[in-house]
Amino acid sequence: MSSNGVVISGAGLWLPEHSISNEELVSSYNAWAEQYNRDHAAAIEAGEQEPKPLSSAEFIEKASGIRSRYAYVKEGVLDIQRMRPKIARRGEEELSHQGEMALNAARKALENAQKTGADIDMVIVSCAYTERSYPAIAIEVQHQLGIKGFGFDMLVACSAATFALQRAYDAIAAGSARAVLVINPELTSPQVNYTDRDSHFIFGDVATAMVLEAESTCSAQHSYQILGSKAQTVYSNNIRSNFGYVARAEDVDPFGAQNLFHQNGRKVFKEVCPMAADHLQQQIAAVGLGVEDVQRWWLHQANLNMNQLIVRRLLGRDASAEEAPIVLDRFANTASAGSIIAFCLHHEDLKPGAHGVICSFGAGYSIGSLVLRKR
Repeated sequence: MSSNGVVISGAGLWLPEHSISNEELVSSYNAWAEQYNRDHAAAIEAGEQEPKPLSSAEFIEKASGIRSRYAYVKEGVLDIQRMRPKIARRGEEELSHQGEMALNAARKALENAQKTGADIDMVIVSCAYTERSYPAIAIEVQHQLGIKGFGFDMLVACSAATFALQRAYDAIAAGSARAVLVINPELTSPQVNYTDRDSHFIFGDVATAMVLEAESTCSAQHSYQILGSKAQTVYSNNIRSNFGYVARAEDVDPFGAQNLFHQNGRKVFKEVCPMAADHLQQQIAAVGLGVEDVQRWWLHQANLNMNQLIVRRLLGRDASAEEAPIVLDRFANTASAGSIIAFCLHHEDLKPGAHGVICSFGAGYSIGSLVLRKR
């Protein structure tokens, strides 16, 4: 099969019913910080502990461009005696939380692609975290949708979606699958440290999905030829989430701050921006295009300043909102789903023959991208 023989034919976006504004988040965090400082006043006065700094909605928006985020479960997040979502544990015979999220997005993508479970051979659930080790969430979703074939989970942090899309592309091009369902149920809120001023505002919950298939079987109204895909990893210690089963044997608090998401944001910004811009330049050139041939940039939605700098390095100028749509103001960083959200909300207006690039980058470091042409 030629490189132009695989298409994205369906995309689905599912939103939780709850959202949390910067103002709500800051009010809760500041109340917690003030209580902490009162409770530890003596140690702080003696120089044995550092006081917790206060925050503001303006600080968050200036630092990131984020104004709000969706929450799968809002209860508990703003409770200063808890500072984490209160998610009810489900029995082993019940549908998992991520399975439910994944199905909500998958059904939308299948409908968009004019496909049913009978048309799909392979399911990939790819995201930053899964709520259990096994059985795979993908196999649970496969079962719920009546899909024959196989499924598996992939964890590639914020690049999980684009890495999974490349895997799906390869499977179809090789003939090992007719069509592939890629799903990103990003349930990030349980891994957020809501008592850390520098990271408590970053993430939001959402689910996205895409259907990929051979061009010869595509009947969707909007579809996109995959001209090329590229994945890249370079080891970095600057973004970490250390939570894992080994904590049980290490005799440490498995839910302590060092096991939750944390990063050296300044180093990440400094190192990832030029890496992402260089990656995209190489990827676009590899399919015989120039940056001026790309009408739409669906970029990872982690930080507004990062996106603006990357596009500026590519284009030599600021991009318009139409060229590089931003969704993180409403969604925050949704890990791997960010670039797919941007695609879901900003692709139907493109004319046949227009080019676009989906790109995500994150912990690892990892960068994944696909160059598309609208059919």
